[in-house]
Amino acid sequence: MINVTKSQPAPACLEAEKAKNNGTYLCGDVFERIHADFHGKCYICEHSKPTKINVEHFKPHYQGKNLDRKFDWNNLFYACAHCNGIKSSDETEYLNCTYSEHKITDWIHFDIKPFPKELVKISALKDDELVKNTVFLLNQVYNYQYAESKFTPTKEAANNLRKILITEIKSFVRLLEKYFEDLTDESDKIVLKRKILKHVKNPKSPFLAFKLRIIQDNYEYRKEFLS
Repeated sequence: MINVTKSQPAPACLEAEKAKNNGTYLCGDVFERIHADFHGKCYICEHSKPTKINVEHFKPHYQGKNLDRKFDWNNLFYACAHCNGIKSSDETEYLNCTYSEHKITDWIHFDIKPFPKELVKISALKDDELVKNTVFLLNQVYNYQYAESKFTPTKEAANNLRKILITEIKSFVRLLEKYFEDLTDESDKIVLKRKILKHVKNPKSPFLAFKLRIIQDNYEYRKEFLS
């Protein structure tokens, strides 16, 4: 999860659809704009190629009973089916990644060791109820500890997500290893640095919160790639 900026103004069609008896919030260019605003990634897990994507309501609209929320442009988010299914449909409050004052990657620590069978470790860096709720949600999204049985669709989805995350982080770590250990030719290092910066500076980069934390937690990495 990273901070994003929601484009404005809202699509005009939302207000028109709200006035209808059976209006839809998936009108006009709503989906295309949300896809662009969230950089083509699920806003919760940051998977860039999920099998199924939803336009999710950040705050529930209770099957259309709350029309203001149902058609509120600022309440429409881009989420994969896995994350949307885990996130509660009650009034639990979470950090809102479209609020710049909610500093996601400063307030939450994202960690995964790139080895088989490792669990993701999400922890709070700020003593705050919204942060704690978001940390709990993220841990369930990546690990899913509810199910007692070995195989459930949600647990399997979490396992698959974690495998994809580990593969991505392994590739990123290999770039860092080459940069600091293997290369002596300056021209090669320049090319490699561009590749690393593409991972940590491009908001479309999958699982960016994890990559940023790897850089932020190491002084040499911070000096080289975030200064």
